[in-house]
Amino acid sequence: MRGAVRPRGSAWLIVAAAILWLALTILLPLAAVFAEAFRKGASTFFAAFAEPDALAAIFLTLKVAAVAVPLNAVFGVAAAWAVTKFEFRGKTLLLAVIDIPFSMSPVISGLVWVLLFGANGWLGPQLDSLGIRIIFNFTGILLATILVTLPFVARELIPLMQTQGSDEECAAITLGAGGLTTFLQVTLPNIIGALLYGVLLCNARAMGEFGAVSVVSGHIRGLTDTMPLHVEVLYNDYDFVGAFAIATLLAGLALVTLALKTWLEWRFAGELARGNRRTARTA
Repeated sequence: MRGAVRPRGSAWLIVAAAILWLALTILLPLAAVFAEAFRKGASTFFAAFAEPDALAAIFLTLKVAAVAVPLNAVFGVAAAWAVTKFEFRGKTLLLAVIDIPFSMSPVISGLVWVLLFGANGWLGPQLDSLGIRIIFNFTGILLATILVTLPFVARELIPLMQTQGSDEECAAITLGAGGLTTFLQVTLPNIIGALLYGVLLCNARAMGEFGAVSVVSGHIRGLTDTMPLHVEVLYNDYDFVGAFAIATLLAGLALVTLALKTWLEWRFAGELARGNRRTARTA
């Protein structure tokens, strides 16, 4: 890295302190999860995944992520396109609204849907009379997940697209390319790295979300418990091996996310660096 120097003298103490802190706060708890999961042997570990409630929780988590992540990817691209390619009143307000989930408590992110669609909510009784159920259902979990993960893709794309400007798109349109052709052949290749990076972060948060989902799920075993909620249920039932076994899936997701994140940063280093510099200048 340009401008970086090798640590010397007291600088090694700072590096050692940082490594020790990371070991105590991240590596040690992570090791404890896997150690506890295999405490009674591999057979007990794998048996935890054969339980119907565990399989239902895994399937529900994957199902929610499979719907929420593409929707937020589409929204993120559309929002970034609108913010960076056009001038309009309310742009600052739009950016502020996109950032709201970052500053909002996950519990509040779930509670707002209960306020809207709960049995005593603003729209709950009307929907109930029509036989439509949102809360304590897949739909409510999906809405809560979408809300907490909404900014990830947009916030990765906006700084990069601001840096790139609109010259290439304008040139393509001048040469007769249509809007869809311009996006697919000009814009998308230029943002693919940041888009994948945002989708990766969005997916990790969607599969690991606890607070918002806990509020709207109702904790119905085998129906509305996602993996994080199922871990809590098993732990509260003193099934520690089962709880930590399911937790290893979430820990494994974190490790895979880290590996993919590192690869994306290496593969698209220049593109992501330009976006980060733009973010730093506008912060």
